[in-house]
Parts: sequence; C-alpha cells; structure tokens
Amino acid sequence: MTARQIEGEFRTVVDVLRAAAVTNADVEAYVEPQTSTAPRQQMTFAQWDRAADGAAGLLAGRGVTRGSVVCLLLPSSIDYMVCYAAATRLGAVTSGINLRLGAAEVRSILERTLPAVTVVDDGSTAPAGPTGAVLDRSAVSTAKGGPPPEDRPELSPGDAVAVVWTSGTTGLPKGAVFDHASLAAVAEGSDVLSEPGDRRLSPLPFAHVGSMTRTWDEIAHGVTTVITPTPWRAADAIRIMVDERITVAQGVPTQWALVMDHPDLEGADLSSLRIAGTGASRVPSELVAAMRHRLGVPVIVRYTSTEASLGTGTVPGDPDEVVATTVGRAVTGVELAVVDENGAELPTGEVGRVRLRSKAVMRGYWGGPRVGTGSTGVAYDLEATRAVLAEDGWLTTGDFGALDRSGSLRLVGRANELYIRGGYNVYPAEVEAVLGGYPGIEQVAVVGAPDPVLGEVGVAFVVPIDRAPIDADELLAGLRATARSSLADYKAPDRVVVVDSLPLTSMMKVDKRSLAARAASLPPVRPGPGSSSGTTPDRRLPTNGARAS
Repeated sequence: MTARQIEGEFRTVVDVLRAAAVTNADVEAYVEPQTSTAPRQQMTFAQWDRAADGAAGLLAGRGVTRGSVVCLLLPSSIDYMVCYAAATRLGAVTSGINLRLGAAEVRSILERTLPAVTVVDDGSTAPAGPTGAVLDRSAVSTAKGGPPPEDRPELSPGDAVAVVWTSGTTGLPKGAVFDHASLAAVAEGSDVLSEPGDRRLSPLPFAHVGSMTRTWDEIAHGVTTVITPTPWRAADAIRIMVDERITVAQGVPTQWALVMDHPDLEGADLSSLRIAGTGASRVPSELVAAMRHRLGVPVIVRYTSTEASLGTGTVPGDPDEVVATTVGRAVTGVELAVVDENGAELPTGEVGRVRLRSKAVMRGYWGGPRVGTGSTGVAYDLEATRAVLAEDGWLTTGDFGALDRSGSLRLVGRANELYIRGGYNVYPAEVEAVLGGYPGIEQVAVVGAPDPVLGEVGVAFVVPIDRAPIDADELLAGLRATARSSLADYKAPDRVVVVDSLPLTSMMKVDKRSLAARAASLPPVRPGPGSSSGTTPDRRLPTNGARAS
C-alpha cells in the first residue's frame, strides 16, 4: 500500500493516529528487523491504533487516568510505542526512561513523577522507588487485542503528552514537558526529513526527544520507523538499510564514520536511500564528503536541544564546508538568536548564547506530583523553567555559537564545557574544529582541567588514525601550532593525552564529563621548554572509554 499524507485539522495526536488507521491502514508504522536471535516483526498503522486501544484498557484497569504518569523502562520497540499511544489516549503523560541511566537517576525520576504504572522489560527487576503498578512487557503484548477502556476522556491540544528527560551530564536529569500542540508544531517543522512513505532508520532510543516528540510527524506522513537493534553495530545498520529499503538514514558522526569504514558498505544496494542525516557533534568535512560519495545522497545536519525539540538544519545542496562547520539555519517555524549575558542580540560573527523560539518548545520543566487533570495536572519547576524559558517564549539553550552572514549557526561549545584559561573564555568545540584536520588524527576532544597558575588549561584527548604509535611531545607542538594558526594563542591546548578511543554517552556523543574528570586527575604539570604555558604532555595512556562496534 502506498502511504498518503494525512490531511485535515486535528486537535491531538490521538486523532491523527485514528485517521492514519483508515488512510494508511496497511502501511507499516514500525518494524523490528530480523536479527540472529529474533524474526522480523512489524505493526501497521491500523494495528497500532487497535493495539493502543487494548493496552489503554489494561492501563486503565491499573489505575491510569487523565493526568497520571506512565513510566516506560523498555528498549526501543513496537511495544514501547503501543504503550505510549495507549497512555496518550487516556490523557496520561508518558515518561520514557533511558535504560542506560544509573539507578540513582532512575529513582529520582520515579520520585518526581510518582507514576501510576511502570512498564518494564520481561525478566527485568522493578527499579527501586515509587513505581506504582508494575507491568511486564509481555502483559502489554497480550493486551493488544483486548477490550478498550470504558471511558475515553475528551482531550485538548494543551494536554501534556510526554516528559522527556535530559541526559543528566551536569546533575540529575530534568524533565521537559510537551503537549499535543508541541507535537503538532514539530510536524510542521519536519521539512526534508519527512516525505509520505519514507522508511526511516534512526539510532535514537525511543526515550529521546527525537522520538517522543515526533510521533505526530511520523503518523501524518505515513513514515515507517525501522528500529535499530541494540547494541548498535555498523554491520547491522548497513544490512538494515539494504533489507528494509531505507529512504532516510540518521546517525551521529561516530556511527557514520564506522559505517564508512565497514567493508559491508562496498557493493551494498542503497538505491532506496534519498537522504542521510547527522548531528549531535561536530561533523568533519572529510566525513561529509565520504558520506555523499559512498551513499550517493545529500547529507544534512540537524541541531536542537531536549527543551527546544526543533532548532536548525542545513539543506540539500549546501556545500560540504557548511555542513561540516555549521548546523544550518532555523527550520520552519523556529526563530534563532545569539545573545550576550544581558540578553542583547549580538551582531554577525560574535559568540554568544544560542536562543530558540517556536511553538515546539517545551512547556516547562517537570516539577512534581500532579494536582488535577490534563495539563493543569502538571506541576512545573518554576525556578528551573524560568532560568531557561522566558515569558515571551525564548528558550536559552546550553550552547554558545555565532551566526554567519547567511544566518547559519556555528556552534563553539556548551556552557558546561567552557573553561577559563588565564581569564579568557575557551570553547572546546571551536578548538576541536581546528584540530580535527591535523594529520594522523582520527578524533580529538578538548576539555578544561584545573591549573594552579592559570586557573584552567586545555587538555586534548587524541585518537590516532589506526591507533598508530605517536610521540606526544611532537603531537602537542603540532597541535598548538595548528590552533595558533587559526585561533587566539590562549586557545591552544596545554596538554595532550593519546588514547585508543574516546568514551561515549548513551547517545553516542563523546562523554566530556568523563574526560574532564580524567583530566582533573592527571598529575600536576612541570615547567618545560618550548611551551608558553609551562606544561608538558602526557605519554600514551590507556583509555577508559568505549568504542562502538
């Protein structure tokens, strides 16, 4: 069956799925590809709608009502999305919890949401904390064909749908709350990444904002979401792109680099692919060129934050240099600004805090137990919300950047990554962008470390190409010279640590918190000749990081 765009005015995502169950009844909504241990599974839009009714009946029987919270401790799966749709039609708020969060982080989420029901994977132990009724995944699967709930609440666009948790890299996760209207706004800003009938392969866990807030978009466009098996492997990604006739493939730069280097890519039939998307971290221009050449499709970059949901992006036809050095211009429905510490807009080229404004922005940070029903039942953390979200709708992100003459945004670092060397601000992403092209380097990550004289100094963690032996003293001198050729001298790294790989977060981003802790634990530097900072580099050290396979 050929997928068709869902036309018409809808108040809620529940209404959109009801329409899709008729218009695109036999179109696959979700696919779990075949693996070595499991057969291929699929669910059409009509089946999704019916399954959500049955699961809603199960949840209602466990006390879920309008304004309740349903926590999902599930892997990305068909059952995850059945639970999400079921909770939504009851007027409940779905709280997806990343399975890679620590026990303390999970408990903090449970204590703040006080869920009526928590759904866990089969064979998993219920987490510590207030879980409400605990359901196994198999119970949800069994309920798909069961009776729907007796009562169906009248929903409105302002009813909260999801609370999406930040990564927690600077403390306990914060929960960004989105309603039906938020999801509708995301669909309006989807542009080139969504066309009717697309088959999309995305590595994002379903608990991520990239999945939780995009259901309206995917339903309305009749998009088939092909679920990436975990753990992620380049060989699986290539096989699935071929077998499932993927049209839109997405991944972070680390994943795409592994795909480009994998022998299975040679001769793979990717004729169905029409676009490749990436983001989340700097994309080397060499990688962009390799992707265009090997995949034969345009490469685009997307940028946003959990709280914003929508942000900026490049477009097909943008030069490789634009894709590699910027995150593009504001997408449809989004306003973009770069401001100083007083909130005043900065001129082109000057670095400041990135702000975004759109109808897709979160309604606020989750604050605690509900009082009442629907959106009025969400208790917001007003202090935390006001710290980033102004009354006029402008969201201040945690990123620093600058706009070029075309309106494209160049990111230079996150607020929590900035370090101050001798009184001068240094943005690691800006330094990494320059050092990334240094000969013999595959990856580089820069963090700040305490220094008794300068306050903080820059430490560059470097992965050599092919893990070749490398002289750290010579490398440091070369990196400093390269940095100084393009940047102010105080931005040049003061130390270098050669490692086999960089540690990654659950989102396949470089784990800067881990690297900063390691940099802080290095022995004090000793004055040495040939270095204006008075530091000497470390010799090769073993890495505590992990590399995707």
